[in-house]
Amino acid sequence: MNWLELSIQTDAEGAEAAAALLNEMVETGAAIEQTIIPDAGEPFDPARAFTVRAFFAARSDQREQLQRAQESLWHLAQLRAMTEPRVRELAEEDWAEAWKRYYTILHLGKHLVIKPSWLEYAPRADDIVIELDPGMAFGTGLHPTTRLCMLALEQYQTGAPRVLDVGTGSGILSITAAKLGAREILARDTDPVAVETAARNVAINRAESVVRVERGSIDASCNSFDLICINILAEVIVELAPALAAALRPGGIVIASGILDFKSDDVVDALNAVGIEMIEKKQEEDWIALIGKMKDKR
Repeated sequence: MNWLELSIQTDAEGAEAAAALLNEMVETGAAIEQTIIPDAGEPFDPARAFTVRAFFAARSDQREQLQRAQESLWHLAQLRAMTEPRVRELAEEDWAEAWKRYYTILHLGKHLVIKPSWLEYAPRADDIVIELDPGMAFGTGLHPTTRLCMLALEQYQTGAPRVLDVGTGSGILSITAAKLGAREILARDTDPVAVETAARNVAINRAESVVRVERGSIDASCNSFDLICINILAEVIVELAPALAAALRPGGIVIASGILDFKSDDVVDALNAVGIEMIEKKQEEDWIALIGKMKDKR
């Protein structure tokens, strides 16, 4: 099956708004990536620092949905500066190739290394290498929200915790937690493509004995976790705050990201209201990661 790629370029706030809009309209969800290489012959423009991509199956009903998405983006562009939507058709086997030019070996924190599966890398003795083939799922390490989560995991994951990864995307955070020593990880995503991609990446990294990938979100079956990662939109984190509190053990850590700086107070208030006390805020560009600790539930 061929795919129709719809993409726009915009700033951080525009990227979040466009992704939220497209997530309601596309089967595979939207992905936000920081623009690493501008189009040939064009200077880099900070107002176009992020690219939002969504993929529609090349069939009649999805072509109609694509047209509606383009119209919705046009209205959004009246409020936020963004490029005109671009559409191109890709064969499914060519999809990953279209992304590869944006990827390189990425070093994070003290020991973390993200290695795209198609690149060669000779690790140093203390490297923790996460091998990744993102496929049609969000979570490549290029976006600031993913980097902030990984840095927080390296800092706050101690011992051999039980970890819940809400909105796992490519599985990158679950794999990072596994390589940092977690004993049990539940990775969930509502997008079936993300579930398939995450399971594949878990297998590539030989972490199947630790990471269980499932379709779904946080619910009543999630309990007594030592650490929760949730890298989603701020509004979703606010909505899920009670469920996060219910799933954390006393003293457990939540790493919440995907938050634009002007929305961080809303997330802090929502988490505080359910007993999750903020202990640190990390920031890169306009993006925030909040680290909270669950108070005693007695």
